[in-house]
Amino acid sequence: MCGITGYINTNSKSISDSSRIISMLQIQRHRGPDDSGIRAFNLKTGRSKAFNSQEVSNIEDGLDGVLGFNRLSILDLSANGHQPMVSPNGKVILAFNGEIYNAFDYKQELTDWGYVFKSTSDTEVVLALYLKYGLQGMLSKLNGMFAIVIADLDKQELYVARDRFGIKPMYYVTTGNTFAFSSELKSFKYLEGYSFSLNASKLDEYLLFRNNINDTLFDGIKSLKPGHFITYTQGGNLSIKQFFNVNDYNREIPEVVSLQQEQQKLESYLDKSVQSQLMSDVKLGCQLSGGVDSSLVTWLANKQSKSGNFESVSIVFDDERFSEEKYINEVRDALDITAHKFLLDSDYYLDHFEDATWHLEAPLNHPNTIGIYMLSQRAKEYVTVLLSGEGADEVFGGYERFYDIKYPYGGLNLLRQIKNNIKQPSQIFDYFNEANRAVMSTAFMQTDLAQVLRPQFNKQKAAMDRKSLYANLTGTRFDRQVKYEMLSYLPDLLIRQDKMSMAHSIENRVPFLDNEVVNHSFTIPENHLLSRKNGNGTNTEKYLLKQMTADVFGHQFAFRDKMGFGIPLREFFLKDKFNQYLNDKILPGVKSRAIFDNKTVNSWVGNIKGLKPRELEALWVVIAFETWASVYLDGNYNPPHK
Repeated sequence: MCGITGYINTNSKSISDSSRIISMLQIQRHRGPDDSGIRAFNLKTGRSKAFNSQEVSNIEDGLDGVLGFNRLSILDLSANGHQPMVSPNGKVILAFNGEIYNAFDYKQELTDWGYVFKSTSDTEVVLALYLKYGLQGMLSKLNGMFAIVIADLDKQELYVARDRFGIKPMYYVTTGNTFAFSSELKSFKYLEGYSFSLNASKLDEYLLFRNNINDTLFDGIKSLKPGHFITYTQGGNLSIKQFFNVNDYNREIPEVVSLQQEQQKLESYLDKSVQSQLMSDVKLGCQLSGGVDSSLVTWLANKQSKSGNFESVSIVFDDERFSEEKYINEVRDALDITAHKFLLDSDYYLDHFEDATWHLEAPLNHPNTIGIYMLSQRAKEYVTVLLSGEGADEVFGGYERFYDIKYPYGGLNLLRQIKNNIKQPSQIFDYFNEANRAVMSTAFMQTDLAQVLRPQFNKQKAAMDRKSLYANLTGTRFDRQVKYEMLSYLPDLLIRQDKMSMAHSIENRVPFLDNEVVNHSFTIPENHLLSRKNGNGTNTEKYLLKQMTADVFGHQFAFRDKMGFGIPLREFFLKDKFNQYLNDKILPGVKSRAIFDNKTVNSWVGNIKGLKPRELEALWVVIAFETWASVYLDGNYNPPHK
């Protein structure tokens, strides 16, 4: 797990020295504190040269592109894993962030082909696969998480690629005569002629969904979509192509097998995925919430760990309404593992609000983001790699809204939406339009509140990109919702996991997003995922996973109501220290920025105790945005020193 950054002068002007790339590397040093490297190059002449990443050096000499890398050493801790890595003939330069779990399946084949390995890293396997199969051939073979940059001096092209589900981030921007790319967009602040500014056209979408689908709130900065790659050619020409399309999945009509057989098959795939993701030369652990997904991963990992005593890390609260400590303890006791639990209180929450925002580089998308920040910070005392349950809900239909989509005329969630949003009888038809129903099911804020907060709010504009995405999806209602969640909701959660864990140099792995696990998920009959078979006739999402969990931890553990990772926001906001922050910093910022209705925000802050839950959530969106704007648009923040 590492960090990549670099740029090319599109006008072919030589780079004078390494000061800019060193600054771009240092600001994301947390992604890879173990080693760093710089290599400058020229696609046209085919020349390249390595430079010291710690001292400013003259470059010039006709080199107009540069690639920098920060390394968090996970596999092959020796200098042989140094990046950027260069091919034996010196004509291909590669920077790779992530882990490829099937990399060593290809090593013998590549050795027989004639490649001589110098390291035991998966990075060199990726390089060799590129040399043998080319870019798209290589990408099609990779099972794992990655962002990759390759400068091919023979082909005079540079490639930037992101894994199929968006587990690892990659951003790019073209400004003036520079094309730049980076694992974290904060590196772009050092580009000549660029400064952070708001892309106001994305505000409506942010307000309604609390994120922007595969995009940023920064003007000019783009997020490379999952399963896509950029080809850059001399002179600044960019083309973007897709190498993986989740829409290619079509749920197969399987042979008639029992639920037990389906469960055994899925367990086999998950077992294999977890086993492959235990590959590491450093210590691993599990991110345990006490829920179904993380508990399953912890069980499978502990079962296969060499020591037989896997470790877990968890966040807990004093308030039992939000804490799943009881279930964390049940997993600990059932597996006889070492469980580290960390208490998140209001003081920590406020003290690290801006730190987490700086690392996320966006308004905090979920109130629990700071919980993951703290968990990663404390986990570093014990492990370097964490396995988590992220992705299971999206792939296996784990949200209540999957029922509302499949059974549109009986969804209680839908009826609540109608009650909260309908102002005119004619608008009720919007909620029985399939695309609108699917898109709005992931909305965080009700449209009437969005309109109050921002009078010029435009619902059609806010949902436009998402409706366009949904319109191109295929399959049953359930399958379209799964694909929509994987393309719109999941990448945002994965970015949060990546940024909060990498803030503390922790690698986060997601076994539920193994290629083969996801492939297999589309062979499971829908009625094994959405089922009313839990004994009391109520809806049960991701039933197969819950049944698997019940066999290990008991029926009551597995089939309890979904709690999620809630935060006692109201209680935190009411604390004197947080209330002072709201009055001294948030409210003046909201007033001067004039994006949200100042009168409404003031009244909410003055009546936190009496706010309805949906008003409290809407206030959270405003606070998260204003904090981000202060940190990035105003520059009112100094990065934390660890």
